[in-house]
Amino acid sequence: MTRVHRFSLRWRVAMVLGLGSLLLTSAVAVVVWNLASGYMLRQREQSAVRQAQVNVRLVDEALRTGSDGLDELLTGLTAGPDTTILLFRPGQVLTSGRQVDPDQLPRKLLDLGRDGIPAGQRLIVSGIPVYAVTLPIAHAEGAYVEMAPMVQLDRTFRFLSAVLVAATVASGLLGVALGSWAGRRALRPLTQLTKAASLIAGGDLRARLPEQTDPDLTPLATTFNSTADALEQRVLRDARFAGDVSHELRSPLTTMVNAAEVLRRRRAEIPGTAGKAVDLLTSEVDRFARMVVDLLEISRTDQQVDDPTPESIDLAELVTNVITTRPGAQVPLEVDEPPPHVLGDRRRLDRVVSNLLDNADRHAGGAVRVAVLRRDGRARLEVDDAGPGVPPDLRTRVFERFDRGTRAGSRGTDTGSGLGLALVAQHVQRHGGTVRIEERPGGGARFIVEIPEAER
Repeated sequence: MTRVHRFSLRWRVAMVLGLGSLLLTSAVAVVVWNLASGYMLRQREQSAVRQAQVNVRLVDEALRTGSDGLDELLTGLTAGPDTTILLFRPGQVLTSGRQVDPDQLPRKLLDLGRDGIPAGQRLIVSGIPVYAVTLPIAHAEGAYVEMAPMVQLDRTFRFLSAVLVAATVASGLLGVALGSWAGRRALRPLTQLTKAASLIAGGDLRARLPEQTDPDLTPLATTFNSTADALEQRVLRDARFAGDVSHELRSPLTTMVNAAEVLRRRRAEIPGTAGKAVDLLTSEVDRFARMVVDLLEISRTDQQVDDPTPESIDLAELVTNVITTRPGAQVPLEVDEPPPHVLGDRRRLDRVVSNLLDNADRHAGGAVRVAVLRRDGRARLEVDDAGPGVPPDLRTRVFERFDRGTRAGSRGTDTGSGLGLALVAQHVQRHGGTVRIEERPGGGARFIVEIPEAER
């Protein structure tokens, strides 16, 4: 299925406002253009007609009196180098001013003048826009034609059109910019809400929305903050309950562990079914003890009561210490030079490495490689195991509390409590990092922890 790309709400608001501004400005520009150009054009035509009427009376008077200075008169009547005057008489055409071929004039315009009908028409003659006025001559057969140049008016029209087009485009762009700014301002509370909700979802139960002065946003902020307060109190109550239960269980659990240890030492003296019952009892007591310890750790983390001052930690040194103190064969360690440093809690990071190695030992045939690397400003810890790998649909679930993946519901010494990887995810998150599972080249699983690298 083809995915249709949609603009964000902020950009949709910006485009709508920009389009509205463009349409409004365009309408105003069209009105201004029509009014201004029509007015100026009428004024220029009326001025040309009035001038031609005055001039034709002088020419008519000269023809009536039979004056010999008609050529000089026509020359004196031209208002400028681009003005043209043509006097059509039977068998004769007199021209003054800018020379124009009479054949370029429309025949209909000349016929109207000869028929005694005044007329005017806008023309392009020899590349110059003019307004041609034709008037009849009272005392002679023929017509008087005067072509007033409209070059300056044409330039004015071009300048006005350019200004209106530029103003329209600028208005549309300004509308988009204003819409983007207004959309960002209007959506700021939603952005704050999204950020606060993301922080809460990520474990920061203290995230809240700032107080709002807008009466439309005050109920939203108040309701969200009240919900967040209630959620934080609920989580803290659950964490305190888990911590209190774990503390209360420690005394009887210590007794049970000691008793189980006595039974384990005397296992050879307990044959048959009773011996198998002892094995099952001691394994469950051990699992119970690990679960209580993990529950205490989780409750302390949830209540955020044991956050020490962060310190700069050599991650390679920390991993090396964890590996060397573990029983059994040493796991190969790969370290980038120089080794990365992270800022955080040494005890929590120690627990992260231990839990990942314990998980590999219990469920995946042990760790076959541990690497401490540097990747794009982040310290990277990789733990490869020799197991069958983790199915893609379980690679997120295994970091949830009490989730043991495909071993859920089983019992035995290697099943764990389902809290070890949950503690890994929680401790890594407290350090601003991430943890995930990938497929190891050659088979097995690769657990990857990434934490922001500290400045040295």
